[in-house]
Amino acid sequence: MQDLKVIVIGAGIGGLAAAIALSQAGFGVEIYDRVQELRPVGAGISLWSNGVKVLNRLGLGQEIAAIGGPMRQMQYRWMDGALLNDISLEPLIKSVGQPPYPVARAALQTMLMRAYVAQSSDAVRLGHDCVAIEETENQVIATFSNGVQAQGDLLIVANGMRSNLREYVLGHPLLPKYAGYVNWNGLVDASAALAPKNTWMIYVGNHQRASMMPVADDRLYFFFDMPLDPVPESQDYRAELSHYFQGWAEPVQQLIAACDPGNMARLAIHDVGPIDRLVRGKVALIGDAAHTTCPDLGQGGCQALEDAWVLVESLVVNNLGVEDALERYEARRLDRVNSLVNKARARAEMIHGHNPAVTQQWYEQLSTESPSDVTDAIAKTILTGVLH
Repeated sequence: MQDLKVIVIGAGIGGLAAAIALSQAGFGVEIYDRVQELRPVGAGISLWSNGVKVLNRLGLGQEIAAIGGPMRQMQYRWMDGALLNDISLEPLIKSVGQPPYPVARAALQTMLMRAYVAQSSDAVRLGHDCVAIEETENQVIATFSNGVQAQGDLLIVANGMRSNLREYVLGHPLLPKYAGYVNWNGLVDASAALAPKNTWMIYVGNHQRASMMPVADDRLYFFFDMPLDPVPESQDYRAELSHYFQGWAEPVQQLIAACDPGNMARLAIHDVGPIDRLVRGKVALIGDAAHTTCPDLGQGGCQALEDAWVLVESLVVNNLGVEDALERYEARRLDRVNSLVNKARARAEMIHGHNPAVTQQWYEQLSTESPSDVTDAIAKTILTGVLH
């Protein structure tokens, strides 16, 4: 099947990773995205080792290491600053064979875009909003709102959580579900007053979190989250945070003072799934179009990368046709991604007070559980991935 032409709808993490892998495998690729300019949603992302290993296999190991943060420690602290748990990530890294890399989303997207263009000598076609999919006996046709049509041997839907094409595969509409909490995030300059250089710092309390992760260039990716009406009270995000995190530890107050409201995002967190299929005919869903997870496991981007790798591997190693290869992709991915959607939703509810008694139990557990229990749980999620 080396002469296949693949249409990719969406130039996010999953779409670009799939396009790179497809090009490396010798397939023809065209990527389309509805936006006029690619702007990542959210300031940063945590790439755990299962996602990093896919990038390594794509030949991007040095590049991701250069833009990833040196995260080697986790600390949980109570909202007043009292230490709950101090967790070395070195045992986890040794267990799974790869450090995690928190990374700025813009840096990650730029890296993937450069790799795709270098591999294929082709540009992403922006300003193309795919509004319809049609399959014939031998081809699939994408129709765009500007009247352009693209034909290929298969089509990958990678256009995100609010995909308008998901219904084609599922046979019914499936809207994102509000997870019950809001997340503010951005980037600030790192300093010892905020957090140790190699540490993921997490303050918890009152069903809220304040978190800082190291990324490249001596910056921190930060987020705050809490159960809240998804509609902003104002556009002054710093004022919101000062109000809702009043009285929290001094580093949290310094973080609020340091953040730039003009370069922050305020996201109402939603998820999508679980779903009962990933493919229909010659069309496959990947990434957030198929399984948007709450970010509480740090697996959203990682699962998009796993999807891309497994889909292309299925096309490369099977010779019974496109539809057979896509069915094998679905068989390898469906249970894993559905499980992580459910697991991430359950963790989000635990963290954010869906049942206050459960959240209180989690707070008590944080101060008593052994660091190895934490790293073993993370390792289990990583090692059930596609690359060990």
